[in-house]
Amino acid sequence: MKKLFLIPLTLISLLFSSCEDEKNAKIEVWLTDAPGDFQEVNIDLEAVEIHSNETDNERGWKSLEINQETYDLIKLTNGRETLLGGLELPGGKISQIRLKLGDNNTVKVNDVVYALSAPSAQQSGLKLQVHEVLAEGITYKILLDFDAAKSVVETGNGTYSLKPVIRTITEAQDSAIKGVITPAGTPVSISALMGEEIITTTYSDDMGNFLLRGLAAGTYRIVFDAGEGYPLIEKTNVTVELGVVRDLGTVEVTK
Repeated sequence: MKKLFLIPLTLISLLFSSCEDEKNAKIEVWLTDAPGDFQEVNIDLEAVEIHSNETDNERGWKSLEINQETYDLIKLTNGRETLLGGLELPGGKISQIRLKLGDNNTVKVNDVVYALSAPSAQQSGLKLQVHEVLAEGITYKILLDFDAAKSVVETGNGTYSLKPVIRTITEAQDSAIKGVITPAGTPVSISALMGEEIITTTYSDDMGNFLLRGLAAGTYRIVFDAGEGYPLIEKTNVTVELGVVRDLGTVEVTK
C-alpha cells in the first residue's frame, strides 16, 4: 500500500523534543471595551501575567509577551478587539490575570486631556479572577471586557481616577485528538484528514504519546504511518467537539 509520509531519520530527535511543547495549552489574551461617554480613555499597559497552579515561576505567575503601549479603550467598542499577547502553559487550572499599568494613563473629556490615576494597578497590579481549567492541546481565548463607563470616576476639581471594572470571558478556540502508539520507540506520523485534505500532522514521542491539536469541531479520518515495512492504519469517523480532547486510546502499529 502506498505510504502517505516518510520520516527522515535526521528528524527523529527533533520530533521527540517538540512533542512535549505540543501538550501545552495555548492562551491568547484580547482586550475590548463597553462604550463610555468619553472621547478617549488611554491605558498605559506595561505587563500582563497569568497565575497558573501548574508553574512555579514567581509563585505561579507567568508573563505574556506583549507590546508595551497605550491602548485607547474607546477605539475598542462595538465588537472591536485587539490581541494583547499569548503564551503556553501546561494543562491545568489558572486562577487570575494580573495587569500592570504605567504612569501615562489619561482620559479626554470635552477636548481636554486629564491624567488618570490608577495607584493599585500601577503598584501591585490589577488582579482579575479567572478560575478556568485548561486542557492540554487546546487553544483558549481570554477576552478582557473593560467597562470604561464604570471604570473612570470623576473625583472633582478636574481630576479622574481609574477603578477598573473588567469582565473576563474564556472561550475554547479548537479541539484536539490524543492517544498512545504501541510499541513505543519508533516515531509514527499521525495525520488528521477531512476527505483527502490533510488538516494537520504530528508524530509520536519516545513514549508513544501523540497529540493532534488545532482542530475545528468535526469528523476526521486519522492515518498512522510508521514508514517502510509497516502498513498504514486508519481510523475513520473520528468526531471532535469544540474545547474537547478526544482520546483514541492505544493504537498498535506492527509489521
